[in-house]
Amino acid sequence: LAQAVLAEALCKSSSRSTDKAPHLARVFATRNLTMALDGLSGSDTAWQLTSTALVLFMTPGLAFFYGGLVKGENVLNTMMMSIISMGVVALPWCLVGFSFAFDEGNRFVGGFRYAGLPGLQEEVWDGTGLPALLFVAYQMTFVIIAGAIISGAVVERMRFGAYVIFIVLWSLLVYAPVCHWVWGPGGWIAELGAKDFAGGTVVHEITAVSALVLAVLLGPRRGFREGAKVEPHNVPFVILGGAMLWFGWSGFNAGSALGANADAALALINTYLAAATCLVVWALIERAHLKHMTAVGTITGAVVGLVIITPAAGFVTPMGAVIMAALGCVLVYPVFQLNKTLVDDTLDAFPCHGASGFVGTVLTGLFAQDGGLFYGGGWRLLGVQLAAALATFAYAAGVTAVLYGVMSRFMRMRVSASQELVGLDDTAHGEKAYSPSKAYLEASPDRTASEKIAGCGAGASAGASKDAAEVNV
Repeated sequence: LAQAVLAEALCKSSSRSTDKAPHLARVFATRNLTMALDGLSGSDTAWQLTSTALVLFMTPGLAFFYGGLVKGENVLNTMMMSIISMGVVALPWCLVGFSFAFDEGNRFVGGFRYAGLPGLQEEVWDGTGLPALLFVAYQMTFVIIAGAIISGAVVERMRFGAYVIFIVLWSLLVYAPVCHWVWGPGGWIAELGAKDFAGGTVVHEITAVSALVLAVLLGPRRGFREGAKVEPHNVPFVILGGAMLWFGWSGFNAGSALGANADAALALINTYLAAATCLVVWALIERAHLKHMTAVGTITGAVVGLVIITPAAGFVTPMGAVIMAALGCVLVYPVFQLNKTLVDDTLDAFPCHGASGFVGTVLTGLFAQDGGLFYGGGWRLLGVQLAAALATFAYAAGVTAVLYGVMSRFMRMRVSASQELVGLDDTAHGEKAYSPSKAYLEASPDRTASEKIAGCGAGASAGASKDAAEVNV
């Protein structure tokens, strides 16, 4: 209606305005191509547009979550490793990645029919009421955050340029084929009957195992072997990032129903219940283990719950989601503790996404209402889920190792010892997250009280000298 009114107004004004008015009128009056698509559902499209925005929002959330966990001199580099994925992964996905994942091709990889997205503007995606380009965009947000997750295991020591090249190649050689196996037409895992509602194998497992392999090949950070403990430099960042992830996961899981329907509602409530359950159970385990509940641990528990329920979100009952999250949390917590002693997985990317995704995938074989062992479906689905999880693990690990080996022949993969010591914000980006000129008095305990007060600015009055003397005394 608004377009029609505007077009009419422009037509009436064409005689007394510039020559551009008739042209603009024709543009606004042109029939909207998307609305002319046969089989398009307005409600499904509206929900999917919202879900796409929610999932894209998760990547900045991950940037904050990861950024708060590292040292202050590496926060920008860490956050950039997530943000850069929104560009360098999105473009190859639209060029060829989507086609590799969702064209028919063969059982292992799609073809080139959708390379460059030809003709999709005029199509509704098969089996949905969605514009095909919206489906492309929604799936694009998945591969974006998948690339960003990998950075969690290698921050503070991997060269930024090498990381960028790696996630571009990884998105095409690892993510797209596995996506085809699980969700693509004729994919071999899909044909086995495996269930992955929103990406337990496709997103979380393969990113985590690739991250772990990179961490092993890069070697540990300085001081890791000596047991040096690095505290998070900004816990509020971690909480903010975790909350953003939880919020965005509404679109990640409920959006995977590909419509505004009962499956989306089930996935949404299961997502919230699993996160809530795992948050509580994690906090209780920490209370028993550490004698206190930590903020970082509590929000990490929520993220673990979100990962666990991802493959099962639309397949289990709400109480099934609660039991899965509680059981999964108990199983995953020890993996976090073991991971800290064996491999320098900087931000626990493997236990958070790999172990949790694996547990969720396998438990789906028990709790799925259709075919699950606890619902009379026998052992078949459980076996298929286990096979899918192990196959994706093995493929991601193997291709990652080969990619690293090839890339290391042509470039340095790791920063120098001096760069690691100084921090990667300054050496890799020429920036610092926190300017010393804006430091608060308490920010530098090694400064004298007089220096701190003098650092407050040129506006300090003569009374500041008296205050300084009193503080010194």
